[in-house]
Amino acid sequence: MSRFFKLLDGLRDSPARPVIALLLGALMPLGLAPYNAWPVALLALALFAHLLDGSSARHSAKLNYLFGVGLWLHGGSWLLVSMHDYGNTSWPVSLLMLGVVALVMALLFVPGGWLYGRLKLWRLSWLALPALLVIGEWLRSWVLTGFPWLMTGYGFIDTPLAGWAPLLGIYGVSLAAGISAVALLAILRHGKAAPGAIIALALTWLVGGLLAPIQWTQINRDAPMSVSLVQGDIPQESKWALEWRDKTTAIYQELSASEWGRDLVIWPEAAIPQFAHEARDLLTELDYQALKSGSAFVTGIPYATWNGDRSSVLFYNSIMASGDGLGIYHKQQLVPIGEYIPYEQWLRGAIPFFNLPMSSFSWGPAVQGPLLVKGRTLAPFICYEIAYPSLVARLSKVDFLVTVSNDGWFGHSIGPAQHFQMVRMRAKETGRYIVRATNNGVTAIIDPQGQVIDRAPSFTRTVLRGEIYPAQGLTPWQRTGVWPVLLLSLLLVVMSGLRSRRLGKAGQ
Repeated sequence: MSRFFKLLDGLRDSPARPVIALLLGALMPLGLAPYNAWPVALLALALFAHLLDGSSARHSAKLNYLFGVGLWLHGGSWLLVSMHDYGNTSWPVSLLMLGVVALVMALLFVPGGWLYGRLKLWRLSWLALPALLVIGEWLRSWVLTGFPWLMTGYGFIDTPLAGWAPLLGIYGVSLAAGISAVALLAILRHGKAAPGAIIALALTWLVGGLLAPIQWTQINRDAPMSVSLVQGDIPQESKWALEWRDKTTAIYQELSASEWGRDLVIWPEAAIPQFAHEARDLLTELDYQALKSGSAFVTGIPYATWNGDRSSVLFYNSIMASGDGLGIYHKQQLVPIGEYIPYEQWLRGAIPFFNLPMSSFSWGPAVQGPLLVKGRTLAPFICYEIAYPSLVARLSKVDFLVTVSNDGWFGHSIGPAQHFQMVRMRAKETGRYIVRATNNGVTAIIDPQGQVIDRAPSFTRTVLRGEIYPAQGLTPWQRTGVWPVLLLSLLLVVMSGLRSRRLGKAGQ
């Protein structure tokens, strides 16, 4: 072990230090789905903490930036499929755009890195570095509308650390994982001479394991709701083609013919490739079929309406309920480029990827009610929205959750697996059943512990049937949101800074 740390010390002091930071960041997504190699993520984070040891504020900021670049180059590689395969953008330009995304997203790693070096926090790095990591993940969830992808904690959904999710959300799981990584490094290096690290590691996993089986909400097993999730597997390149419009709806109608009579029939995001006012006859027919059979029907559909003074038209990515159901919801968190174009006057048309179909949606209102299905409340989330922990916590005080998506943009990349892992974490955080209906996968039913009850095979035209149960009560995360874990992280940073300052004065 001593030889190992001598090697690490040599690498830390070598000119290759920036390259090592980049590579360690690129290892982090191996801890997430579909790889699920969470020990690799712990090791990479621990080695990165060692790499930062003794860095100045400037060098620490630089290393953190490169770590973030590596994370996004690998973890966001699914963007290449969206841009090249479905956005008609050449490979060189797609690679360039991925690099731009990584370079921009990594900027949010810089403030924490600078602060880490400025306050000489490596003396208690097992405490401060994970806290700064969590603060950075929180910033990524809202700065410039947010891109809350690649959070460390998602990789621990099937470990005892997931027990922290109903209390502190995904951020609490990330904090626990970060503490585990750097505490383990301290133990390997110093053994019994690192009692604080030993205690932190033991408590993080032991308490998480004790919390994991707790059911924070009350599940009414006497009131099952039968659900049918219809997966049409419409080719992404054909989805918005005019000649496929009637063919698409015919496919969904044929798959649903045997499902009427079940409590809830769900079609995925934009399953009807027309605006609602254009599809009135179809919607009337579906409403009649659902009502006649006693079913509630929920589908994703684009929606157009006038603005307040009728001076322009607003376009929404929406989900609506009919039959024995009621309500419409307009998506609140839009996908950059896919659903709206930032700085549209400059970017629109610059390359084919900036001119995708249906990329001019409006932002839905922040205050919207749930859908009503068979007398039960259903909180809807459309695609990308399920990645926003605080949004889901705010809207999830209902009986069930539903998320509809079209992950066809991801193809066979790592994107769908990452997206689905987020859905599982949302179930664990809220203590509620989640049903997920997608165009080509992953279509699934998830229980309140974040475990998959059943899932449909991806890239297959099929229907997934199952049962869900209503929940009552709220988890601590739903009650308090992000503030407890955010304040805890800030407190850890302040405590570490004060401790380092005292130790520094004592050494003078």
